[in-house]
Amino acid sequence: MLRRVRQSLRQVLFLMARRPGLLCGTIVLGVLLLLAVKFTCSRAKDVVAAARPPVRFFSAEAPVVDLYLGQLDQVERLRSVAEVSLIFFYAPWCAHSMAARQEVQQVARNLAKQVQFVAVNCWWNHGKCRKQNRFYQYPIIHLFYRRFGPIEYKGPFVAPYVESFILRVITPLTYLPSRATLEEFLSCHEPRVVGFFQFNSSPQPPGYITYLSSALQALKRDFRGVVRFGVVTNKQVAEAISLKEDETVYLYRRFNSSLIFPRSERNFTSEAICSWVFEHHETVLQWLQPPGTKSRLLEHELTKGPALLLFLPHNPLMSKPSPILQQVADIAVRYHSCHNNNHSSLDKSFPSHSLCCQSLLLPESSTSVCEVCLSLSRSSPTSSSVRCSFSSSARGGDLALESYLTHCCLHQLPAVSVKTATSAGCSNVLNGYSPFGQYSACCRKVEPQLNESQAKEEPDLQRAPLTPPPSSIPPSSAPQQGADGITGLRCQTNRTLRFYVLDVALNWPLAVRLGATGNRSASLHQDAGARGDGSFATIVNLKDEVNYVLHRSPAATLTESLEAFIRNFSAPYSLLQRHLVGEEDGRGGEGETGQHSPPRLLITELTTSSFLPAVMDLQKDVLLFYYTQWCGFCSVLNHVIIQLARLLQGNGTITVARVNVARNDLPWEFMVDHVPSILLFPKYRKHSSVKFPDDLPITLPNLLHFILQHSDSVQYADKPAPGSSEADGPGPGTVLRAEFLALQREVQALRHARERLSQQLAQLWRDNRRLTFDALSLEAQNTGLQRERRSLEEQHREKSRQLEEAVRRLEELADTSESLLNENTLLRVLLMALKDRTDVKEQVEVERKETEQKRSHMAS
Repeated sequence: MLRRVRQSLRQVLFLMARRPGLLCGTIVLGVLLLLAVKFTCSRAKDVVAAARPPVRFFSAEAPVVDLYLGQLDQVERLRSVAEVSLIFFYAPWCAHSMAARQEVQQVARNLAKQVQFVAVNCWWNHGKCRKQNRFYQYPIIHLFYRRFGPIEYKGPFVAPYVESFILRVITPLTYLPSRATLEEFLSCHEPRVVGFFQFNSSPQPPGYITYLSSALQALKRDFRGVVRFGVVTNKQVAEAISLKEDETVYLYRRFNSSLIFPRSERNFTSEAICSWVFEHHETVLQWLQPPGTKSRLLEHELTKGPALLLFLPHNPLMSKPSPILQQVADIAVRYHSCHNNNHSSLDKSFPSHSLCCQSLLLPESSTSVCEVCLSLSRSSPTSSSVRCSFSSSARGGDLALESYLTHCCLHQLPAVSVKTATSAGCSNVLNGYSPFGQYSACCRKVEPQLNESQAKEEPDLQRAPLTPPPSSIPPSSAPQQGADGITGLRCQTNRTLRFYVLDVALNWPLAVRLGATGNRSASLHQDAGARGDGSFATIVNLKDEVNYVLHRSPAATLTESLEAFIRNFSAPYSLLQRHLVGEEDGRGGEGETGQHSPPRLLITELTTSSFLPAVMDLQKDVLLFYYTQWCGFCSVLNHVIIQLARLLQGNGTITVARVNVARNDLPWEFMVDHVPSILLFPKYRKHSSVKFPDDLPITLPNLLHFILQHSDSVQYADKPAPGSSEADGPGPGTVLRAEFLALQREVQALRHARERLSQQLAQLWRDNRRLTFDALSLEAQNTGLQRERRSLEEQHREKSRQLEEAVRRLEELADTSESLLNENTLLRVLLMALKDRTDVKEQVEVERKETEQKRSHMAS
């Protein structure tokens, strides 16, 4: 190929040498070709069409200024003329932005007179919003209160929640004109902050704006506004909470001493006030709002300890808490109210000033309850500057404090008899090397027992009893709790609960995963694990990997049910039933007994609901196969289990069952550490279950030997034979006859198994012989194919050699033709030269002859 190209180029150059005009034409054509290629490549860069210009995202009727071109400079102008502004950053293609558009339009119609609503397209690449901001998700809502902002809204994009957040920003402070209003403001379970500012000297005191900014800073931290800020301007009203100095910030706390912001130790700024409030405030009922995406919010909260999750219907636009939420808050407050009635009875040495207490988590098996309190001396700093929270030492992380409680406090407790329910011992230990404080530890032993009223209502409210009957232990030995049985329970148990509230309408899928029943619409109208109020309660203990669901009695109220539920969990030996998640029953199995019962299958498929009735059947030996759908070894063993079930199909006393442990939760005592696993539950001896040895291969002979070795078809002496009276009791003859009948049935079952094995072996022998003949025929065919392959390889090599020879000859011919062409060209040049010389000679000869003729003519 290259040789042909070379020959063509030589011919072209030869022609150009002979004809210069052809060379110029070729140059012109090359230049035109280069220009055409350049023009085509320049147009290829613009293959992608330009984006269409954006259009309005909100409707023209909505009271929202839609800056769909991303004009970020106009946002500042609109903000400057409004007191409160809401900026909605969106992307036109985003589904979340489209869903939030309707909610924002609804809020804008309600608050158009108070708030300036602005929407900015932050995806248009030519707009300033896209160039100046880098948002990683859409939509985003920013609120501005005058010059303060932005306050980012991090809640759900639902109209009531967005509107409630805007109203909180519009009115960050609650005016408290009278003592009654102040008492009502402080009676709520949520943290409350009160600022005292007198407006006599000036229209706005210097610290008032800072206090207002601190309330807005709190909204930036928590969009729900759990920490509410109030303001008092009357000196007589301020004296109700012992406030006398102007520009004072007061943090109200229920369980510990209320604090006053230490202006001598901290700067009086909005950030400092907000940080101080969030460091020292008390929360007994915390709202949770999972974002709906990948988040570790629940894990972060559940790792702190057992949590009581309450799914309640919630309307954020209500000015006052709903009755259900008020009941739950009252229970949470009484559960945490333990300092006043417990410390005085346990340790008289506790001082009344600067007291911070917390129950220390001890091992679950211990029945000792230890209350650790940090007591500050009078020479210590003021109580307002002390952060009343325990470090890891008070939670069991400090080995020194834990060792002190173990060796110095617990050993002092005397032995507790059955009739002595409580016993206490107290001691003190210094708080590290600090001379201003010490830990006071009080421990007592508590016997699990309910009082008379609780013992009567407990079977109705909770399915499993917690303690022995009241006849075994007198009711007076019950632990001394409040009159309602839950007041101060947090400080009397080692299983401290944290209270969390979630909106049932927004978090219904999570409630279903935790044990709620019904659908989302039914959660607001009918029973969803509780009653018709739409509430659902569950206790989640992430450390033990369990959760308990509250099953309310129709005759019990929400308060009674929750109190009993919390007491049952807090008992040292609680027998609450763990909630198990499983598949719906109805796949496989024998079905219900009746006239139209389905035929019995080879292998019974068990679920969470059918597991215990099937496995604990005293009349049958149950061979249980644990598997999962992702286990490859389990799939390999399926044919062995099927063959075993076929062999035992005629025996009515042995059941072969299996359970998918990846989709069905089982009680802890029936779980296995790996799959596949096989367990045998003999009849009449379910407590003596046997596991198939791990060192043996799971084959059909091994399984049969395992069943025959450990199955128990013999009736025990304590089970009377049919027709015998209980008074006479079973005699030796009855036992021997029962053993004989059982052995006879086993022999008959073995005969049937031997016959089936013989038939299977005969079938296998026939299949083996047929496969042997097939293998021989395939081997002969393979030999013939090998011979054909070798002959084809020989032909391929011969053809390849011939092709190589032909290529060599063609190359020689090409070289010869090239040399002949060169010689031909040279001969042509020589012939032309000779022709020119011959013409010259002829012309010279003609001229000579003419000259001679002229001379002869002149001579004549």
